Amino acid sequence: MADWGIHEITVRDYLWLLEDGSVTCEEVVKLYLNRISMLDQSMGLNSMVVLNSKALERARELDREYKSTGKLRRLHGVPVIVKDNYDTHDLQTAAGSLAMKGSIPPDDAYQVRKIREAGAVVLGKSNMAEWAFSPHQTVSSISGTTRNPYALNRVPAGSSGGTAAAVAANLGMIGLGTDTGNSIRGPSAHCNLVGFRSTMGLTSRDGIVPLYLRNDVGGPLCRTVEDAVRVLDVIGGYDEADSITRLSEGKMPDSYLDHLKDDGLMGKRVGVLRYFTDKPSTDTEVASVFEDAIGDLERGGAVMVDPFIIQDFDGLCEGIWCNTFKRDLAAYLDSLENPRHTSIEEIYGTGLHSEYIEDRLSSMVESEPDPGCGDVYSEPKNIKLRDAVTDEMDRLELDAIVYPTWSNPPRKIGDMDSPAGDNSQRIPPHTGMPGLTVPMGYTYNDLPAGLQIVGRLFSEATLIEIAYAYEQSTMHRMSPEGF
Repeated sequence: MADWGIHEITVRDYLWLLEDGSVTCEEVVKLYLNRISMLDQSMGLNSMVVLNSKALERARELDREYKSTGKLRRLHGVPVIVKDNYDTHDLQTAAGSLAMKGSIPPDDAYQVRKIREAGAVVLGKSNMAEWAFSPHQTVSSISGTTRNPYALNRVPAGSSGGTAAAVAANLGMIGLGTDTGNSIRGPSAHCNLVGFRSTMGLTSRDGIVPLYLRNDVGGPLCRTVEDAVRVLDVIGGYDEADSITRLSEGKMPDSYLDHLKDDGLMGKRVGVLRYFTDKPSTDTEVASVFEDAIGDLERGGAVMVDPFIIQDFDGLCEGIWCNTFKRDLAAYLDSLENPRHTSIEEIYGTGLHSEYIEDRLSSMVESEPDPGCGDVYSEPKNIKLRDAVTDEMDRLELDAIVYPTWSNPPRKIGDMDSPAGDNSQRIPPHTGMPGLTVPMGYTYNDLPAGLQIVGRLFSEATLIEIAYAYEQSTMHRMSPEGF
């Protein structure tokens, strides 16, 4: 299989090739590792932190297993990029922090364990915004600056920018990232990917270095809706190590793959949330491709309800964030068998952090966690916001709402002054509702833009139907030039 043969390859097509003997797991993993070696640093992408020295050995084991059993696992030999804040028992987990370099967790994060059990091969760990602090850029003290493969002078957003850049550049087949307020959806939008932040409680947070645990969700960043759904099928469900996942019981279909329907838009009622695009800082080209997306949804059979308005949206979102970082991080550090540090105070005291997070890290050290701050299902402010959104959706009989994932194109590296345009910080992170982003076109010729689709709690199947039908009718995804 020539190198070009893995460009934009989907999990389904790869498994077909594996099944008919056209490729082996070892061959494909080697091709991806070669691409990382040839392109990541030479092109200045800088998406990877560490590589898995045993990836080829694992691929060979999976080849032998298939030869012996004649059966393929769901992600048999699929090369995956994992964000540096997921625990991996065989690779360091540093959350972008030089102070955590060499920290090896005792076991895998739940999601990593599940994808490995499904046959995935971890190629390595990807760069991230240090401690997941920034939605705007992916810069860490352990690995430096990650760039956007569609324009190497621009950001891939944050904090899962390393995973997004690597998957977009075809350095891995699928990827895992985390999202506290934006960090799956933003990088996916900036890098022309599908990013899925599922309902709080559908997927386990066990073994993920926390930012604010009450808002943290891990999930897939992939080049297609189908690939993201394949990952969701594997990582979703109850985990005794994360009690909030008990809410998922009885709320998942046998397989989300059953909801990949070409006619998935037919009859869907979709609200158009213009709160973000009505702002004067919205880029005109983003606004234009969003209008095109609305037309495409309608042509696909959706009934567009325009506009969708959330009364007193600003007031409902005011003061809704809870600072639990110090407490959550201390609990994570305590879970390590031989922690390099036991508190954020110790980590800060090393001086090993990026300059841009100095003020944020210092404030985390000096402040105390917000007392009595419950999760999104028990905290009154979160409940009130969710009720306001869902009550209006119920009144209008909506299946989902849509808006641009970002209202502005990716910023240039180092630019922190031009309008950011991050629209992901409000609804899904604070309501627990699911949101995914799917490519909706380009601005300024080659800068990707994403369409965000949000639904009710545990409505992933409906969102998948909408996103897949939209994706298949538009096919906006193109590989970045040079990769």
